[in-house]
Amino acid sequence: MLILDALINFILGFLLLAFPLELFQFLGLPIETPPFYANILGAVLVGIGIALLTEYFRGSGRTVGLGLGGAIIINLYGALVLAILLVSGKLGIPLHGRVTLWALIVLLLAVSGLELYLLLRKKGAKTNVHESHQRLC
Repeated sequence: MLILDALINFILGFLLLAFPLELFQFLGLPIETPPFYANILGAVLVGIGIALLTEYFRGSGRTVGLGLGGAIIINLYGALVLAILLVSGKLGIPLHGRVTLWALIVLLLAVSGLELYLLLRKKGAKTNVHESHQRLC
C-alpha cells in the first residue's frame, strides 16, 4: 500500500513541480503565476513520496509511520526545491522576499541537520546497549 501512496504523491508532486499550464487550463484548475505555492506543495508531495518509499524498503515488517527520518527527507527536499526556485530567478519577488526564503532554507537545513544528528546518536546508543547486552550474556 505504501508503494501506491508513494506513486500518487510522486504523480501529484511532479505535476505541481512542472506546473503544465495547458493541463491546468484543460482541467479547469486555478492558475497561479508564478506557480510558487504549487511548486512548494509539489516539493512536499515528492518528499512525502520519497519518505514513503524509504519506509516501505526499510523492511521492518511493521508499520511505524514516517517518523523522524521521513520528516528529514521532506524538509531537505523542500529546501532543495525552494533553493532551485530562488536561484532560477523565476519568482520575481523583491529582495526582502528572497532574504526571507533563503532564511527559511537555512532554518530547514539547520533543523534537518539537528534531527539527523539526534537520530544517528539515538541509533548509536541503541547499538551500544545491544552490544553491551550481548557481551554480558
